[in-house]
Amino acid sequence: MGELESIRVFLAVAEQQSFAGAARHLGMTPASVTRTIAALEARLGVQLLVRTTRQVSLTSAGAVYAARVAPLADGLAEAATQTREAQGITSGRLRISAPLSLGVKVLPAVLSQFAALHPQTTVDVNLSDGFVDIVEDDFDLAIRVSGPPSDKSTIWRKICMVPRLLVATPGYLRARGTPQDPDDLADHECLGYRDDLRDEVWQLANGGARRSHRAQGRLSTNNGDLLAGLVLNDEGIALLPRFIIDGDLAAGRMVAVLPDWRTPEIWLTLYYPPYEQLPLRVATFSDFFEIYVRETRPL
Repeated sequence: MGELESIRVFLAVAEQQSFAGAARHLGMTPASVTRTIAALEARLGVQLLVRTTRQVSLTSAGAVYAARVAPLADGLAEAATQTREAQGITSGRLRISAPLSLGVKVLPAVLSQFAALHPQTTVDVNLSDGFVDIVEDDFDLAIRVSGPPSDKSTIWRKICMVPRLLVATPGYLRARGTPQDPDDLADHECLGYRDDLRDEVWQLANGGARRSHRAQGRLSTNNGDLLAGLVLNDEGIALLPRFIIDGDLAAGRMVAVLPDWRTPEIWLTLYYPPYEQLPLRVATFSDFFEIYVRETRPL
């Protein structure tokens, strides 16, 4: 293995604080990582890493070496990426954050097609329904289903509107009655999307009329698929994106509640760190994702 690759392995072990972790990160075997580090230490004539009972730590010499070579490795990697991008070749690692329900339902087809067209780009997707700080957590972009951003430091790009409906099962409504007005929701189990310990507030509008209702039922969660499952179990009424419940609506397992009342618009959006210019791999995936959504209309 060349010296540059040996340095890359060494920096991965230092970052992961584990030979096994570095091996998983690099797609190598732990044995090959161990041999690479041993060979690098032999060439330098110093010990760079020391194993403890819980982790791998840098020696003082290793810390000095890491501080010197890390900028060089980053610079060479960036130079290679810029050279490929100058030729219109998308390459490198692309880290994406996406909500769980949308990721499971929409992204498999997107990622498979993108990978076939751009084999030199490695895509790493993290699915989470909680708030993700894309700058702090080092993501290249985030896919979100939300209203306008509150974080003014990020860049955002609208893709399409995501319709939502209040829904329940016919069985629940037969047992508890069908709400005719938002005020009737006070007599029902309202299943809230609860994030960061805040109750969900349903803002409803019908022409010039405006009402709000705090969803404070016995059950709440921060995942749309789980909410849909609770609705199907006759547990109550929930406000859900259509892409999660379209199949249940079509089959009659769910029905719309207060269909004349509308909720505030939310959008499928792409969020970016404050780039001066989008890296080619980010811009290429963004364009591909938008075209896929507009052509297939999965939402």
